[in-house]
Amino acid sequence: MQRAKAPSIWTGLLSHPIVFLFLFRLLSRLPLGTLHGLGAVLGRTVAWAAPSYRSTLRANLAQAGITDPAVADRAAAEMGKSILELPYIWLRPAAELIPRITPVDWHLVEAARASQRGVIFLTPHLGCFEVTAQYFVLATPDKAPLTVLYRPPRKSALRPLIETGRARGNLRPVPANLAGVRQLFRALRRGEAIGLLPDQVPSEGEGVWAPFFGRPAYTMTLPAKLQQMTGATLLLAWGERLSKGRGWMLRIFPFEDVLGGTAETQATQINRAMEKLIRIAPDQYFWGYNRYKKPKGVEAPPMHP
Repeated sequence: MQRAKAPSIWTGLLSHPIVFLFLFRLLSRLPLGTLHGLGAVLGRTVAWAAPSYRSTLRANLAQAGITDPAVADRAAAEMGKSILELPYIWLRPAAELIPRITPVDWHLVEAARASQRGVIFLTPHLGCFEVTAQYFVLATPDKAPLTVLYRPPRKSALRPLIETGRARGNLRPVPANLAGVRQLFRALRRGEAIGLLPDQVPSEGEGVWAPFFGRPAYTMTLPAKLQQMTGATLLLAWGERLSKGRGWMLRIFPFEDVLGGTAETQATQINRAMEKLIRIAPDQYFWGYNRYKKPKGVEAPPMHP
């Protein structure tokens, strides 16, 4: 009888916010290279032990025309790294974190800010997307504010960790609802910056079907709407994870298209820009994410399985 109770006891302990925060603080003290090494093992183990995740990862890679098993293996490892590097990113002092981040073409950010029209960072689930926000609010000379949409995690134990890690400096998480969208709009009107994950599947009424690597994916319309309402500058940003725990290369790109036409056309333009970024380092994209899922209440596109 006592053995039967053990799993529930451990589950209860690990789901407690204090226990999670304690474990995160312990992990944050480890060298980044160690965390990445452990993360690679974790990612490969999950891919081996979870058939549904492994199937989604491989199917999404194949949809993008990538069939090399080595890429799938590296993608699983990178996913694990992205999880275990979070304690380092969220809990290490800024003086230790910022030197690990090397910006490339940061002059694009400075020029966009100088226009005082606002900046919209579009950051896909590629590499370490957390470092874009952290670098912006901690390393800019004036510690500029950045407003980002915040979708609370399903597990309540994770909420204090995410709120603690992301609410550093002038980083302002706002809820992924109408009130949050209004705050994004107001930030842009003040000439500030906001951050969005354009490849995150939105809820019903917040997106349109647009091709992503040749297959319809429900894509958010918010970035284009905000840009057209405010005239803000669109910039693409992602944090390339460097080998051997050396840190991250924060890469900035201009958005080359001029958004126009229908909502579907605009979503297609944004998806195309995301595809270009992903092909730079396909092994660092979150291929295990169910990008092609149909949200509840949304009518499926033609030929959607």
